[in-house]
Amino acid sequence: MKKKFIFGVIVFGFVLLSCKEAIWNNKIEIQNSDISVVNSDYDNVKVSVKDLAFYLPTSTTSQIVEHNYFTLSYNEKAEQAEWVAYELKKSYIKNSDFKRPFFIEDPKVKTKSADWRNYKKSGFDKGHLCPAADMEFNIEAYNDTFYTSNISPQNHDFNAGIWNRLEQKVRFWAVENNGLIIVTGGVLKGSSKSVGKEKVIVPDYFYKILLKYSKGNYKMLAFLIPNKKSSKPIYDYVVSVDKLEGMTGIDFFPKLDDSIENDLEKNVNLTSWIAK
Repeated sequence: MKKKFIFGVIVFGFVLLSCKEAIWNNKIEIQNSDISVVNSDYDNVKVSVKDLAFYLPTSTTSQIVEHNYFTLSYNEKAEQAEWVAYELKKSYIKNSDFKRPFFIEDPKVKTKSADWRNYKKSGFDKGHLCPAADMEFNIEAYNDTFYTSNISPQNHDFNAGIWNRLEQKVRFWAVENNGLIIVTGGVLKGSSKSVGKEKVIVPDYFYKILLKYSKGNYKMLAFLIPNKKSSKPIYDYVVSVDKLEGMTGIDFFPKLDDSIENDLEKNVNLTSWIAK
């Protein structure tokens, strides 16, 4: 009788363990699904892949690369992304003081992203497109910004100066507006300068587009800044999205309703951003 009891306990324990494993595996499957990516290291943080996909630009290269916290379109000829898009939620703004990792090639770029050595002794910074400081809410998100698919040759005074000022202002706006969709990159057309053995294109200009959406209401703001030192206010570089589309050949928000898209992209409404 005692042996049967012990055997029954063992069987029950095995069944219970199997159920727990099945539940855990299902949890992992949900976390890694296309619907959302859950960050277990930071409470209440989600990246809605399908939601972000609605706001993605067109790709002129057909090489879309998805990471957990940002998406990019890689241009092999220019050896960098033509755009990087991501959501910057209010809850993401955090200073974690993570240790900076080394720059490495992006394993998801089929044609291979540029080697960081192209930048060595080039006189240009390895400039982030999606800033590392925008991703300090999570170590994985932070480290992913150091893929070479997310960098572009930037003049040091530009990178440390006006571009940095704009990035800081964007984080301020993300808090003020309870989150933003951001699309950024270098203007690759018309640039003749390059660095390294792989001839990484040095953009003459960089752009950044901000989109705020809430309950069907949208507002948009775009910047186009020369890749050089500038002490001017960032507002001097506000442009229409239509202008950026003409310079890049990219349709930035093709899935928006045409009437909304046309109105947002042809007009510049700075007042709604600086009124607060």
